Formats: sequence, C-alpha cells, structure tokens
Amino acid sequence: MNGSLDFSVILHGQYGQMIVDGMLLTLQLALGSWLLAMVLAMLLVVIRLSNLRVLQWLVAAYVSYHRNVPTLIQLMMWYFAIPTLLPESVQIWLNDFNAEFVFSLLALGLCQAAYFSEDIRSGLRATPAGQTEAARALGMGYMQSMHLIILPQGIRNALPALINHTVLLFKNTSLAMVIGVADLTYVTREIENYTFRTFEAYLVSTLCYLFFSLLLMGAGALLAQRFQRVYAR
Repeated sequence: MNGSLDFSVILHGQYGQMIVDGMLLTLQLALGSWLLAMVLAMLLVVIRLSNLRVLQWLVAAYVSYHRNVPTLIQLMMWYFAIPTLLPESVQIWLNDFNAEFVFSLLALGLCQAAYFSEDIRSGLRATPAGQTEAARALGMGYMQSMHLIILPQGIRNALPALINHTVLLFKNTSLAMVIGVADLTYVTREIENYTFRTFEAYLVSTLCYLFFSLLLMGAGALLAQRFQRVYAR
C-alpha cells in the first residue's frame, strides 16, 4: 500500500452510505438530547429560584453530580448499571428498541441540562430586579412572570454560554460510540478497520464535525443578533 491519498473508497459505495447514516444518527442524538436538556434545564431553574429549600438542595445536588462526574462515566452508568435495576421484561423491550441510542440520549440530555440550567440562572442574575417587580405589579404570579417576562430575558442574556454548551453537546455525542451507538465516530472506526484508509477516514469525520460545529456557532451568532435587534426596539 503506497502513501498516496485516495478518498474514493471512503466517499462512495457502502462506506459513503455508512458516513451519511452515521452523521444522521449523530444529528438525531444531538437534537434529541438538546431538547431534553433544554426543557429540563428550565424546569431546574424555576425550582432553584423557588422558596422551597429541599427542592433547591436537590437541584443543587443534581447540578453538582452532572458537572463533576465525567460524561463518559455517566453514559456507561446508564447503559451498563441502571438497566440491571430494571425488570427483565423492560430490559428486553429496551433492547428491541435500540437501547444504546435511548440510554445515550438520556445520559447526554440529563448531563447537559445541568450546564444549561446554570447558564440560564446566570442570565437571570443579569436581568434587572425591576422586571420581577413590574411583573408582580401587573398582577402576574410567580410562574406566569417567569414564563412571560423573566425566563425570555434570562435566556437572551445566557445565549453565548448556551451556544458554547450546545456545540459541546454535539461534540460529546461522539462518546456514545463506547456503548455501541453507530454514530459518525463509530462508523469512522469501522471504515478504517475495513479499508485501512486511516487518514482519509478520520479526515472526513473531522471535517463533518467541524462543519456542523461551525454551523451551530453561526446559527447562534445570527440568533444573538436577532435578539439584540428585537430588544433594541
């Protein structure tokens, strides 16, 4: 085998289709875990800002756990350890419905929710206290004022940090390969094993990750500009 580069084997035929399928699965995993993380993060923020001490402590413990335990360990905990606590019938059902994908989505989403919640909480701290007082003066309750007034402004303030952690979430989907999720990283390794085109396989994978990471950052920058124009009016 000579040292010349040849991408034709990697980009065409069954290997090209493997890359496409792996990239699509990566995007599905990233989107699903992002939606889970964002919904849960907003719920965590609302609970953390309430006056219930016990719930505040539970949320703080949740955030501390997910921010201090490596994401890879959390993935392996969900896939290898937690299923052993479930009834056998549930384990069989999960195995029939792509348990690897389900558990990786849960692990990544729950982990990223801790980061998103702290980003949003920091954004809320930058919101003027007068906004809350004005909402209360208009007769809004706690949940209504959070939903209509406070959270939108907090998310706007937190947008740069949320964008950075969204990109981090997208890149962390590559960790799912360790539990057998056939994402882009997994299929890249498989293609390299079959073709021995190591440089070509990993270069294509690198460019795919780079493209979508830059796309996310660009979309985030456009969204930030849009928020600035809206709130500048």
